Amino acid sequence: MTHIPIPPELKKLGAIFREQGHSAYLVGGAVRDAVLGKSVHDWDIATDATPQQVTAMFRKVIPTGIAHGTVTVLIFGKSIEVTTFRTESGYSDGRHPDSVSYAATIEEDLSRRDFTMNAMAASLTDGKITDPFGGREDIKAKLIRTVGDPLERFGEDGLRPVRAVRFSGQLGFSIEEKTLAALSNPQVLKKTDSISRERFRDEWCKMLSTPKPSLCIKLLEETGILALFIPEFSPCRKCEQKDSRGYHVFDVADHIIYATDGAPKENLIVRLAAFYHDIGKPETRSVEQKEDAFAVHFYGHEKVSEHKARASMTALKFSNEQIDRVCLLVREHMFNYEYSWSDATVRRFLIRVGKDNIENLMLLRLADMYGKNNCAASPESQGVRELMELKERLQKVQQEESALSIKDLAVNGKDLMQVGIPAGKNMGLILKELFETVTDSPKMNEKEKLLTLAKNIFAQKYSG
Repeated sequence: MTHIPIPPELKKLGAIFREQGHSAYLVGGAVRDAVLGKSVHDWDIATDATPQQVTAMFRKVIPTGIAHGTVTVLIFGKSIEVTTFRTESGYSDGRHPDSVSYAATIEEDLSRRDFTMNAMAASLTDGKITDPFGGREDIKAKLIRTVGDPLERFGEDGLRPVRAVRFSGQLGFSIEEKTLAALSNPQVLKKTDSISRERFRDEWCKMLSTPKPSLCIKLLEETGILALFIPEFSPCRKCEQKDSRGYHVFDVADHIIYATDGAPKENLIVRLAAFYHDIGKPETRSVEQKEDAFAVHFYGHEKVSEHKARASMTALKFSNEQIDRVCLLVREHMFNYEYSWSDATVRRFLIRVGKDNIENLMLLRLADMYGKNNCAASPESQGVRELMELKERLQKVQQEESALSIKDLAVNGKDLMQVGIPAGKNMGLILKELFETVTDSPKMNEKEKLLTLAKNIFAQKYSG
């Protein structure tokens, strides 16, 4: 492939640059994706025009990164980043160049980029590809390789090793031998550790959204990068679960990794919960010996896992909402449904978990099953059949419109005051007791019945 298709809007953009005596190229991921045959959405442009010259060419220009030669052109209903050809030097903060110099050619500009597959440019005029570092060949070979010396490239920017792992998982590419070895270099790891936790989190979420996050997680673990950002995972390696009962094949680490694969690709909350659900197991491991047999136990691991998940996600600057949703799933994932559960028990389970979390909890349980053997559990297995029955019973409870919170009761505090029950702590206790009653017997959720019951409770417990 020597050319890629250029959208009509970009051809018009290129014509504007050409009329002013400048060249302009599509660069970065857009060119890589076009070579891969994928559709292109984000357009980044490199040009020999200075930011001031670009600003003069277009009506609406935002100086988004003018110190680094970047402006954003608002045109054709899009925001298009336009950066002057540049070279960079010095990366004392491990992420941003200390100095930026304008370059004369597109080849010089491409020489500062991270990987060969990202160091290609396509002319906006005809789509002809400039590829000085063999990016097309590496794409054909499904190989991730740095532009030049990997130690030098990774030493410039601590995010690049993380991006290498993410690209490997997203694209299904291998990492070239020297590039892979450099990821574990102590100086490279030190530079990687210097990036902000938010930047790692953003890459981490992209990895968890790949078809098989296990590819990325294993690479992160093997290179030592995972231990920098999620140290809670390391003790899970070689924490054995096998015992005489034959429940588990893998150690805790591999079980977690495969459970993450088993969660839905498009559901980040469940994938995060799958990653964290057993992370507290090493601290709770115990062995029970019975004659010739032995059993490995992890009593209360879900509570330890919840604590570790909260600490880890907080350190990575996830939102409070994301943290709370994931931690609830981790805390509740060990529910032990049995056919003998009464309807009231099902209602209590729904109330405790919350109707908005039920579907995700079911998905987490299926992911947990997947992690046991690195494959989906059979629909005919006892675990799946029990899960499906519980799901049906939960749906039935929700359809009954039974009270799932105190707010759903047929009475409120105002109603209780009208029958002589004063506002205060005791009223709250009475409402709680009414809710317990309705949970056990939904037919009691009628105003007259509850007012009668409330008056009786007040008379017996609080009127003296």
